[in-house]
Amino acid sequence: MASADALQLLRSSISAAKQPVLTRSADITTALDQQTSNFEDATHLYFTHPTAQCLPLDQKTRFVSTNPDIVPVDLRSIFFAWLQKDVAVPEYIARAAELNKLLPEGQKVRNLIFVERLDLLTWLEGASDESEYIKAVEGVDASALGDAASRAADVAGGAAVPTVGGAGVGVTQLIGGRPIKTIDARLQAIYNGERRLGNHNTALRGIKPTDFSGVRKHAETFLGRRKGMPAAGGRPGQAAKTSQLAARPAAGMTKQPSSAVSSKRSDPIILLSPSASSLLRMSNIKTFLDTGLYVPPDHPTLSTQTTANLLHITRTLHSLSEKPFRFILVDSPDQFKPDYWSRVVAVFTTGQSWQFRSYKWREPQELFGHVLGIYVGEKGPPIPAEVKGWGSSVKTYAVERWDERAHGANVEPDTRTGRRWRDRETVEEVWRAIEAHMRGRGEWKR
Repeated sequence: MASADALQLLRSSISAAKQPVLTRSADITTALDQQTSNFEDATHLYFTHPTAQCLPLDQKTRFVSTNPDIVPVDLRSIFFAWLQKDVAVPEYIARAAELNKLLPEGQKVRNLIFVERLDLLTWLEGASDESEYIKAVEGVDASALGDAASRAADVAGGAAVPTVGGAGVGVTQLIGGRPIKTIDARLQAIYNGERRLGNHNTALRGIKPTDFSGVRKHAETFLGRRKGMPAAGGRPGQAAKTSQLAARPAAGMTKQPSSAVSSKRSDPIILLSPSASSLLRMSNIKTFLDTGLYVPPDHPTLSTQTTANLLHITRTLHSLSEKPFRFILVDSPDQFKPDYWSRVVAVFTTGQSWQFRSYKWREPQELFGHVLGIYVGEKGPPIPAEVKGWGSSVKTYAVERWDERAHGANVEPDTRTGRRWRDRETVEEVWRAIEAHMRGRGEWKR
């Protein structure tokens, strides 16, 4: 099985809810009998989907890591990263270091950095069909393609296709006393002869996304003024000259071919405040934005007890696309790439400016000139003066004060939700503001 694509096998197994298991045996007949949960004892990974097979944990995959050098990552490190998908980055690093103490030299788990791990998990879950860290499957030569083309007609017509048991149907074999259903060879041969089709979005895929934000800012200098009106301090007739300049292409800009623009839609990012005084944190933000119910972030039973610093929320914004958007929620930009800032659409704040020290735009007025600001407080106390001074780009909302006797864990869930019906109204206003901001930026339009 050295030629098996371990990454694709793992992704298919996860999609079919048939996750492989660790084993000490390379033989599929004894793999389950020698199943183990410890990486230090395991030597192979036993797959049951689509067929039973064992792959060595040392096998190199198509996933290439750049930390600290460019090398293919082995199956052991890939499967370990998948099992730790729900833990925070510091805990993942600590577990990897603890495991490496038990593994012999040459079998150490490779520690993937934040962006590599996020890209891998997104691809394995099926949320993305491409990854910059996964090499494409090596193609075949021209002669092999010619042979495949010549066999296509035979496959479609049923010729040159082996049959199973003389009947061309699937049979059941007994392996280790357990029945294992095999795939019909004729049907599998037809599947192998199929060609995967795509649409115009997949066909017009370029090397990397092209950022036109600089062009938009440059055009605003000319197109943002009213037609026929000169700039402040300008001379009459200057507006006409400006319109002529705007009609010309900017210096140094050439027409980009359509294949250079990526059709892959980037997931928008929402930043939360890491302040302990914030009403919305990683423990309750998903309940608030997803179900429209506010619970205290430190509630012992109703909030989510998690140390994760990354969450996903799916939301359909009908004015932008009928396809749901997948929002990424984080409370710190420490692991951001430079181009991630162009995907930030909203920042939740409590009015404390120290939150922005590690941001690309550290001054609040500059920050909220690029992204939408959201302040959520309790009804009653006044809005902080700092928030009011940051301008209209910071939207303010208020939720009802939490009452444990009326909304707590001892209250029936339906009654609790009914008593906080205003939360859903507030959440809808928040989403409408985010949708309007994304529509105004023009990057996520239909």
